[in-house]
Amino acid sequence: MDIALLVIGFLCILIGILGSFLPVLPGPPISWIGLLLLHLTEAVPENWWFLGITLFFALLITIMDYVIPAMGTKKFGGSKAGMYGSIIGLLIGLFLPIPGGIIIGAFVGAFVGEMSKNTDQKIALKAAFGSFLGFLTGTFMKFLITIIYAGLFIWKAIEHGGALFTFQ
Repeated sequence: MDIALLVIGFLCILIGILGSFLPVLPGPPISWIGLLLLHLTEAVPENWWFLGITLFFALLITIMDYVIPAMGTKKFGGSKAGMYGSIIGLLIGLFLPIPGGIIIGAFVGAFVGEMSKNTDQKIALKAAFGSFLGFLTGTFMKFLITIIYAGLFIWKAIEHGGALFTFQ
């Protein structure tokens, strides 16, 4: 059972890392589930303080991911159309066969979204830039926390590895 929890937990960590880039997956909470599964094994001692603190940060980063792009868009004079355009552009950018398709898609989407609301190209470009910066900031925070959780997972699995890989 421990091996199954270890493998499923590691898959959650990997899906969480992917989720830091894909807006449809909540990356940090999925990575946290990986840490939880690791602590449910018999080899790794349960540490509810560790799990509570890491859950707090996973939820905080997830909430901030929604707040920061809105703040960036608002600070640069944008609207919700720019934020939605950024998300749609990101999804389209996933399928572009060019390097940086996600980034280009998010920026172009934010610009097109703002142009649908504002006829002034300069204002739309400024707002799209704000939305784009907010998106990048949120993505970076999610990626950073999921990488930290991956490191913690690997460290704890190696630390207790002997007990995890003994077949009883």
